[in-house]
Amino acid sequence: MATGQRPIFTPGVFRFFRELSRNNHKPWMDENRGRYRSEVVEPFRVLLDRLTPFALKLNPRFVVSGRVGENFSRINRDIRFAADKSPYRPQMYLYFSEAAGGAQLYVGISAEAVTCGFRAYRESKASPLATLARERAQQHPAYIAGMRRKLGSRYDSYWYKSEKDEWTKRPGWPLESDDWKRLRGWIVRRKLPRAAATRPGFVRGLEAIFREVYPLQAFTTSPDWNFRR
Repeated sequence: MATGQRPIFTPGVFRFFRELSRNNHKPWMDENRGRYRSEVVEPFRVLLDRLTPFALKLNPRFVVSGRVGENFSRINRDIRFAADKSPYRPQMYLYFSEAAGGAQLYVGISAEAVTCGFRAYRESKASPLATLARERAQQHPAYIAGMRRKLGSRYDSYWYKSEKDEWTKRPGWPLESDDWKRLRGWIVRRKLPRAAATRPGFVRGLEAIFREVYPLQAFTTSPDWNFRR
């Protein structure tokens, strides 16, 4: 088997997150730092290296620094204001986004699932989802409807709206103008079998998903998105 075709992850990544869920405290993590590096951190960095050439072909503005917070999610939770005081997140995400922020193409692994797709959140009133994407959705509603027809049967889609300062999860696609006025987050993803992450073709499968959902990232974030392309 060629080097570039070797599986990146082993079943150990799922065991690690499952055990972390059951032992979510610092002493356990301190004892398992070596496993965390070998089963999670190092494979995710290999995955970034293998996906980067394809991601940059989709969008040369994607950040590929390899830093936590720019390409990788943080495993440490901010528990200062959280009711749940568990210090760690039992999952990891790799994502690509532009330096200015906005929507992401992502792949995530937890104890129970592998997911891959597009996600966008409204971080502030000036975020692309609240400005650029809202304007485009109002001007080109048929575009979102067309993407739903294209992807809807093969991808899960759900979004969040604001109701009395609370986020409410809504199934489906945000199609109406009023949906976009209150939109706080939007996810279009595919859930993969866990075994997919341990197979040689994992990267190719992720690239195929990224290719299909990338138009949503461009629509909601990229300044040079062109309706006609």
